[in-house]
Amino acid sequence: MRFVGVSGQTGMVKNLPPVGRTFTHLLVNTAVAGLTTSFLWFALTFWAYLETRSVLATGVIGGAYMLFVSASSIVFGSVVDHHRKITVMRLSSVTTLVLFVVAAVFYHRVPGAALTDLQQPWFWMLAVLILIGSVVEHMRNIALSTCVTILVPEAERARANGLVGTAQGITFLATSVLSGLAIGYLGMGWTMVVACAAVGIGLVHLLTIRMPQEPEPAAAGSDDQGRVAIRGSIALIAASAGLFALIFFSTFNNFIGGVYMALMDPYGLEMFDVTVWGLVLGATSLGFIVGGGLVARFGLGPRPVRTMLLCVVAMGALGAVFTIREWAWLFVVGIFLYMCLIPAIEAAEQTIIQRVVPLERQGRVFGFAMAVETAAAPLTAFLIAPIAARWIIPFARSESGQLAIEPLVGAGTPVSRGIALVFLGAGLIMVVVGLLALVSPAYRALSTTYAAAVPPPTAELGQPVTPTAGEVVATASAAAALTLSPPPPPDGAGSAADVAGVPPPGAPRDGHVPQDP
Repeated sequence: MRFVGVSGQTGMVKNLPPVGRTFTHLLVNTAVAGLTTSFLWFALTFWAYLETRSVLATGVIGGAYMLFVSASSIVFGSVVDHHRKITVMRLSSVTTLVLFVVAAVFYHRVPGAALTDLQQPWFWMLAVLILIGSVVEHMRNIALSTCVTILVPEAERARANGLVGTAQGITFLATSVLSGLAIGYLGMGWTMVVACAAVGIGLVHLLTIRMPQEPEPAAAGSDDQGRVAIRGSIALIAASAGLFALIFFSTFNNFIGGVYMALMDPYGLEMFDVTVWGLVLGATSLGFIVGGGLVARFGLGPRPVRTMLLCVVAMGALGAVFTIREWAWLFVVGIFLYMCLIPAIEAAEQTIIQRVVPLERQGRVFGFAMAVETAAAPLTAFLIAPIAARWIIPFARSESGQLAIEPLVGAGTPVSRGIALVFLGAGLIMVVVGLLALVSPAYRALSTTYAAAVPPPTAELGQPVTPTAGEVVATASAAAALTLSPPPPPDGAGSAADVAGVPPPGAPRDGHVPQDP
């Protein structure tokens, strides 16, 4: 992928001009931050199951994580809109570092037997400290999505979002491998020390990054400064026909994700040793990289909503069959293909929002979307974990249960066959809902909204955009294009502010385009 520089010239990633370098540094730093928080969160989940052998504990941990993400996302979005994105990222890193250090000290001060006793509060206190430290990192993800709007022309955003998916895939690959190896060979104590050190190193790198393309936040002149403004964000979403449907469509992915969150690790740890399971997750997460790379290379097509829903249907089909027999190869291939689909679904949503929502509101809309979508996962996780532990798995252990489910999910251990039965049902529901969405009026309305929100011409490779002198730029797409490739003003044509399209004093601030100092 190429980015257009301020001079209108192009270059590959190794020779990126200033805007491209800024985006690359932010992308890499956010990926490392995600790796570190996911590393410790995965490690906590592995450690909790191995120490307690409790499916309920892992389900509650996973569900609580998504519940915290959901509850905090709208607030995070407001913070992103009203502050410079680089400042938000630094705040997130500092908060995560402090909480992880406190968790590490807590772990080393509480005796091991008391810490793994689920009847006492110490295990849950440790989980909450790590949970909050990991959840705060999601504020960086919202900030990065708005940075794509600021730094990347509209025509290139689907591919840029694909690069974000690729980076997440690399993060998940490394996280899965390292978490399993860390718990297997180092134990939870040293794993926490490594996580704290990695967060500290990432913070030092983040302090060296500058983002002159955003001297002030786009919402700086709005009258809702400092407020969460949920009502305003909902009104903005409602004003775009089908945008609520987009958020609802995206929750399909998290509906089945909540089932996996609660039961995937127990299933994998029943089949593999913890170190092998970590390697399996790492290998299959190559699907993230493959899927993100395909989106970065080819984009999402002219109808990203349709692309997203077809991926949802395929994801449901995979979820129904990849554990239908207790075969390791089927399980591994199914996870890989599932991972390939995730970047396309996420990139589709981001691309649509980046086109139809003004920049000054994007943080809150992304936050609202994250809140609604992630709420689906903890609901299903909290619901399915106790059902599986108290009814489905015991049923699979009984003689009558084995005879009943064997035609559907084959023979095997009671735990794995019970979980496979849950996966089969969840996947089939996902397929049906996705197919119904493809023929719904909401789908047609959203497709029309996206097609109607045609952005102004953006910078083609090597061809700078030439705005009219004094023109007010009212969309995020135009702002990105002008920021990336502002043309030099002709002799006597007026000030640089006029050429860049900055409104005169007293004009509305919606079209304000920040200039590099």
